[in-house]
This record gives sequence, structure tokens and C-alpha cells, in this order.
Amino acid sequence: MSQDGIGNLVIIARQESFMGNQYTSGRLRSQGLFEQRYGLFEARIKLPVGQGIWPAFWMLGNDCTGETICDEGETLWPEVGEIDIMEYRGQDPNAIAASIHGPGYSGASPITSTFRLPDEGSFADEFHVFRVEWDPGRIAFSVDDEVFNIITTPEVTPRGEWVFDHPFFMLLNLAVGGGYVGDPDETTVFPARMEIDYVRVYERAE
Repeated sequence: MSQDGIGNLVIIARQESFMGNQYTSGRLRSQGLFEQRYGLFEARIKLPVGQGIWPAFWMLGNDCTGETICDEGETLWPEVGEIDIMEYRGQDPNAIAASIHGPGYSGASPITSTFRLPDEGSFADEFHVFRVEWDPGRIAFSVDDEVFNIITTPEVTPRGEWVFDHPFFMLLNLAVGGGYVGDPDETTVFPARMEIDYVRVYERAE
């Protein structure tokens, strides 16, 4: 991770050997530093392209403890709750997904929706603002002020418990490979760059 000299933070994924792995990249988290219940969370990001490239802007419940971040397989996940503000497959640069995970609707079966840019545009061409507005019993996702996914308690409770009434912390990362995107191939160009202009959080007005 580094700054690009014009004010953007850049998370860079490289194809290089490190501790037995084929790739290196980065993940930022506000765990232990900043967490909030409800409000508006947004980031302005330019995304990379490529088979197996997996950027995300997301949140986890602050129940997570210790050195781990409560990834899938940890005992507290998905009970802590997960809000995926933006999740993206580098091989499908026209689309992002916004999802929530909790007990009964997690892993490969989240409550989710997809947003596609008009005219076959690519999220790699320019910066876009990814946002979630989180209120009691309601979570709304938008891209560039266009709301495309609203999830409410009545939609969730037939599948499982609503677990979104406590503070969450934020994460930004650029993963390489995994079940959601598959492995990189000969068409994938490294280094891949996820450029972040800003991250902003607003409290919910009482």
C-alpha cells in the first residue's frame, strides 16, 4: 500500500513469491480504531480489472476479538454480521455486488443484489462512490447516488436473525483468487491497483 502522489491511497496486488504464496496485496481495517452503529458509510474508489482480482469495501460486527478479523470459519462469523458495500469480480468489470451476511444467509447464500454500469461501462475507467445508508431495520446500498438495493428486517427474518443493531468496523482490501472470483490466469495483468480517493462516515441524525 502507498500513496500515489496526488492524494489517493493505492492497494497494490503483485505476482511475487512471499512466505509460500504466489501473490502479495493488502487489507486495511478500522477494528479497534473506529466503529459505529448506523449512519452513512461511503468510499470513492477506482477498481482494477483481471481474472481472479477481488476488491471489496465492507464491514464486520465489532464482536470480533483477538488477532483474527472473524473471517468465514471463525466461530463468531456469521453471527457478528457482515455488510458488503462493494464486492467486485475483476473479470466482470461492469458489475458490483452489495450483500449482507448473517446466520442463515451467509457464505454462498447471502442476501444480495447486483449493480451494473450503463452502456457496458467499466469500474476501472474512473472513480465511483460506493455507499451504504444503515438505519434500524433498513440497509440501503447505492453507486454514485443511485440506490439499487434496500434490505429490511422483514426480508431477513424468514431466513435468519437480523444482526445489524450493534457497531461495525470497516475494511478495504484487494484479494487475489478465491472461490468468488477463481484464480488469476495468463490474461491477468499485475500489478493490479485499487485506488481510494476517500472514505467518509456520517452519524445518523436522531
